[in-house]
Amino acid sequence: MAATKRVFHLQPCESPPAAMSRNGYFFEETGYLKCDTDDGCENKEEVGGEELFDTVNSSIVSGDSIRFFVNVNLEVQQNVTVESESAGCVLLHTSRKYLKLKNFEEEVRAHRDLDGFLARAIIILDETATSLDDVLREMLKHFAEDSDNTEPSCNFDKIMSTLFTDSGAPREGNVHLLSDTIQGVTATVTGVQYQQSWLCIICTIKSLQRRHVCISRLERPQNWGENSCEVRFVILVLAPPKMKSTKTATEVGRTFATMFSDITFRQKLLETKTEEEFKEALVHQRHLLTVVNQRPSAVNEGHKTQSHKPLKLHEFFNVGKGIFDDIARRFPVYALDFTDGIIGNNKAIGKYITTMIFLYFACLLPSIAFGSLNDENTGGVIDVQKTIVGQCIGGLLYALFSGQPLVVLLTTAPLALYINVIRGICDDYSLDFSAFYAWIGLWNSFFLVLYSLFNFSLVMKLFKRSTEEIIALFISITFVLDALKGIIKVFKKYYYHEHQGDSYLENTRADVIPSLNTTFLMNSSVSRSIALENQTGMNDVHYGRETAVLSLMLMLGTLWLGHTLYQFKKSPYLHARVREILSDCALPISVLTFSIVGSYFFKEIEMSKFNYNPSESLFVLAPIRSLSIGSVMSAMGLGFLLSMLFFIEQNIVASLTNAPENRLVKGTAYHWDLLLVALINTGLSVFGLPWIHAAFPHSPMHVRALAYVEERVENGHIYETIVSVKETRLTTLVANFLVGLSLLLLPFPLQWIPKPVLYGLFLYIALTSIDGNQLFERVALLLKEQTAYPPTHYIRRVPQRKIHYFTGLQVLQLLILCGFGMSPLPYMKMIFPLIMIGMIPIRYNLLPRIIEAKYLDAMDAEH
Repeated sequence: MAATKRVFHLQPCESPPAAMSRNGYFFEETGYLKCDTDDGCENKEEVGGEELFDTVNSSIVSGDSIRFFVNVNLEVQQNVTVESESAGCVLLHTSRKYLKLKNFEEEVRAHRDLDGFLARAIIILDETATSLDDVLREMLKHFAEDSDNTEPSCNFDKIMSTLFTDSGAPREGNVHLLSDTIQGVTATVTGVQYQQSWLCIICTIKSLQRRHVCISRLERPQNWGENSCEVRFVILVLAPPKMKSTKTATEVGRTFATMFSDITFRQKLLETKTEEEFKEALVHQRHLLTVVNQRPSAVNEGHKTQSHKPLKLHEFFNVGKGIFDDIARRFPVYALDFTDGIIGNNKAIGKYITTMIFLYFACLLPSIAFGSLNDENTGGVIDVQKTIVGQCIGGLLYALFSGQPLVVLLTTAPLALYINVIRGICDDYSLDFSAFYAWIGLWNSFFLVLYSLFNFSLVMKLFKRSTEEIIALFISITFVLDALKGIIKVFKKYYYHEHQGDSYLENTRADVIPSLNTTFLMNSSVSRSIALENQTGMNDVHYGRETAVLSLMLMLGTLWLGHTLYQFKKSPYLHARVREILSDCALPISVLTFSIVGSYFFKEIEMSKFNYNPSESLFVLAPIRSLSIGSVMSAMGLGFLLSMLFFIEQNIVASLTNAPENRLVKGTAYHWDLLLVALINTGLSVFGLPWIHAAFPHSPMHVRALAYVEERVENGHIYETIVSVKETRLTTLVANFLVGLSLLLLPFPLQWIPKPVLYGLFLYIALTSIDGNQLFERVALLLKEQTAYPPTHYIRRVPQRKIHYFTGLQVLQLLILCGFGMSPLPYMKMIFPLIMIGMIPIRYNLLPRIIEAKYLDAMDAEH
């Protein structure tokens, strides 16, 4: 059996056809042809060719501009029977694959391909050979004779045979077809017209050490069969198999095929007399392609260039304009936030239910952990009950009235740190904690109202994708580090010091608070562990090594089960809908499973439980009039620093939620949401409930849970792309309502959740949050060989060295953030938002002096 593969390049005019995807990467179609006699087979081949064109007209040619490759696989099988009438039967398999023309303005590899060819150019002018075999042998002969291109272990006769489909097959079938070619084709409404004056032949050879390109100009046009009747130019591209995705034979062939698809350029090449003139024509064509592609590129990146406009001072003095625009944008679709997925054809009730369950656990567990920590720090003034009540009320109000209901509000570790610092100040200066806490919250809300009225959220336009991803990766890293610190403390207490008794435990309790290492911008699992450790009844803890080992097993088990179920949708097991449900419910399933394992199956091994003291009254007005004017003014300073945290956190999380790759369609509401958060926290402050703001990574994970995702394959790499997202308020409404009902579950069964399960939960959140983080992907490139590099937009557009420079600079900024965010000094963490704002001038003023601005913009682009 012999097989052939032909690749034809169809050159479009302006827009891709409707039958293709917007990205224009793939379009495949297959057909089969069978015949019984030699004559019949020939007739069928002709009919098959007509059917090929008809197929192109009907399913592809829906516009005047089309670019794609056509792969034709011809398999010839010699019948082992002695019947002569079936000896010449062939099977024709046809498939088409769309690939873009090379963009010389954006893809740096296009220029490097040409520069590499010009440096070791093999150009044959006025070749006198008439047959394709002789032309190719002459081109391979030049490869062998050129000292720069000598391949010591390469067998050029074997390469010659590999170029054709009949390598090693008998010739009785009279089949002698090229294995892999690229040919220009112009598609029209009436049919397809082949560019028959040139042919690009590509081949992958294992024995080669590097890529080779040879261009041969024939003395006279040659007729080499159907669609190749007037060949004047032959481009031969040879490459080894293990190459970077942008350096393969197909990519190099695509570079030269793009150049030769221009008829004016081919006519100019026919007029050249010497190799130098030929090279000059190639360089001039590259320049023309670069200039021509600049304008479409600007149009395609319109949303990015628009965001580059400098902010005007007068934009901040249009008081209330941002809020008015947000309401005008979101109010017309407000009713749809309740009906989408419930009424109509595209119902998503099952996805809503699984998302509600996920969100319920994602909101409840941090509320319990931070409520426990606040109970310890404030002496019971703010406890678990008040934290759950505040989460329920604030979450419900935000779900009902926010402009972007997919954002999740939570009380976080930075807020717990602020509360701890406030308690210390009150103790030092004999201030009433409830009153001082309320005044700080009121000042915070006052500044947030000013930020929203004067459109300060416009400043977030200055935060590039790279800056946002630095902060996001920092949060993920601190999740991991703090979970590890928590389990290390468990081992120090129960594994290495099990015989030191109560004296060691008392010392540990005394040392816990000074060693608090809570990250300023995240839900720190260490804070949770400290709260749970300090509030554990001493008589309930089993001081044995088995407690430490079981804790490690519960943590890793929760991580393993959660991540396995999260990735289960990619497995071939069970029904697709069942896989999706298991993936969406990965977090609650893992938490419940290992909570039962730790609290029931190993009930003889006592695990620590968080402290629970029922509150006498949940809603008590703070005595705000009891403070002096000086105390109120001092609260203003702390309120301003707190407002900076709220402003940065709320807007960055909203920006990550509204990222273009999430394909949200109902619009944003940065200013209105900031005002709503200020109003919500005003009420929480007055009644002594913990503050809440937008939380990462819970908000992007909420979007992901409501998204419909499809996988696509490009050059062997699998990518997940969000097709659409169900933008609804129902999930956050129900989830926060269930959080409020969880008051009925206190103290049991919620106290059955062991601390190590929370550690595993935080590791799971950290691991899933880095999915799609471009900074993490580029750091991972440093550990990969080039052949494993994915063909992403920045790999195509930016030189590899520049990519690594940019990644190194981002890592340096990440280390600076870690230095402040993980500092043991609480007051240093309080100025952390100022450090994040300082990253703006670094991106705009410092980085462009190290890396060209066009490369920075390419790596900050969304796709």
